[in-house]
Amino acid sequence: MRKRSNSSRKWRFAVLAETLAAIRPADPRAIAEARAYQDRLTKPRGSLGALEEIAVRLAGAAGATPPPMPEPAALAIFAADHGVHARGVTPWPQEVTVQMVANFLSGGAVANAFAAQAGVSVTVVDVGVAADLPDAPNLVNRKIAYGTADLSEGPAMSVDQAVRALEAGIGVARDLVASGARCLITGDMGIANTTASAALIAVFSGHDPAEVTGRGTGIDDETFGRKVDIVREALRTNGLSGALTAPSDALRVLAAVGGFEHAAIAGFILGGAAARVPVILDGVIAGAAALVAAALDPAAIDHCVAGHRSAEPGHTAALAHLGLRPLVDLELRLGEGTGGLLAYPVVCAAVRVMHDVATFDSAGVSEKSV
Repeated sequence: MRKRSNSSRKWRFAVLAETLAAIRPADPRAIAEARAYQDRLTKPRGSLGALEEIAVRLAGAAGATPPPMPEPAALAIFAADHGVHARGVTPWPQEVTVQMVANFLSGGAVANAFAAQAGVSVTVVDVGVAADLPDAPNLVNRKIAYGTADLSEGPAMSVDQAVRALEAGIGVARDLVASGARCLITGDMGIANTTASAALIAVFSGHDPAEVTGRGTGIDDETFGRKVDIVREALRTNGLSGALTAPSDALRVLAAVGGFEHAAIAGFILGGAAARVPVILDGVIAGAAALVAAALDPAAIDHCVAGHRSAEPGHTAALAHLGLRPLVDLELRLGEGTGGLLAYPVVCAAVRVMHDVATFDSAGVSEKSV
């Protein structure tokens, strides 16, 4: 049995290594070509603002000008539970995670409504829900364990479990791309996952826990204070101080204070980057996961677009650290992939301009005199 376990571990680490080896940074030649092409379109230079930057970013990621249209798109909602829930960091019962998974699968959540509006498929992935889920269409079982351990008392998971969750996300990304998806959107579900997010963001961004811990689904001042204290306790208990210097540090931090959905979303980002398919990030959970992905390979972020800015303060810190500009800022704090779904049509519009808008020469339109 031990020999088989060791063999399995080698295979799992090999998948992560293979994915990291396939990731390429943005192509500077494609970026230059895209900028020059934007300037030849029938519009004043720079008049589309951030939309031009999105199109240029996607051209660099794809290594082609214009970049491929990012359609169809697929949303993956990674669901998991957290041992730190027992510390009273949220008033919501842990059972809500499994109940919301059922809601996603029946099409009754906000994410389903937004996905239907945008023409995006929805896949739900169980990477650590604290219950056995019945088989259902669009449900993928990649359960690592029945929730993480309490991160305030020690590591939330083992490094081996963290890699398994990373590779679960990689596998989902690969499967969706193989099925035809040309854009991936991150989603999450897990009661108490903003506590783990705050811990991850505090470590990777260097911010004090009080600066990056938010009120999640809505908590009172007393609960908020306890939440900040628990994040501090988690960092202290797990010895998380000092600068990160290697990918192995990222795995250690992820295992210490992350959630299974954070690890899976990080893998999902890496898998999309390896396939040169753009990944639209949702809110604070995705931001924390993207910090993990960036620590494993900074080039992965070249393939990401920040869908929105969450009302959670940690998300702003994460985006700043990643150097990403959010497309939508509507004070959302729901998760599920809702912010990414709202941003998706904007991303498509940005790329559509490069495909369909005429150049000054082709349209016979005079340019501004210099």
